[in-house]
Amino acid sequence: MVLRPKQPKTTLSTTTTTASTVSFSRVVSPPTHDPLVFNDANRYEAWHSAMCKEIQALHANKTWTLVSFPPSMNVVGNRWVYKINHISDGIIERYKAHLVASSFTQQEGIDYSETFSPVIKQATIKLVFSIVVLCD
Repeated sequence: MVLRPKQPKTTLSTTTTTASTVSFSRVVSPPTHDPLVFNDANRYEAWHSAMCKEIQALHANKTWTLVSFPPSMNVVGNRWVYKINHISDGIIERYKAHLVASSFTQQEGIDYSETFSPVIKQATIKLVFSIVVLCD
């Protein structure tokens, strides 16, 4: 079996533009659904802001370090996952964007040697402490 890339359905313009000449405006009205791809999310100011906050948090936590890319290195892909958090009465509380690694391309001992998981809730810590206090 031979796999071939899909042919584009539309032709692209051959004119080039620089970033300074292109004006890009985002929709300010709040989106009502979770986008599936980056291009859909990036059109909305709320999702763009959520992605910026996620990147700032990753930098603040020193989650990764930029290194040079040797050709023999296996690059781990990533994608954005979007979720709208609602309050119990259906009102939108906030927009959450997470940058997630596609870990199925990693090999233990070659691509990684430890696991990083920054997810813990304060309610979980309180529960553990209350169980410890009850066991005394």
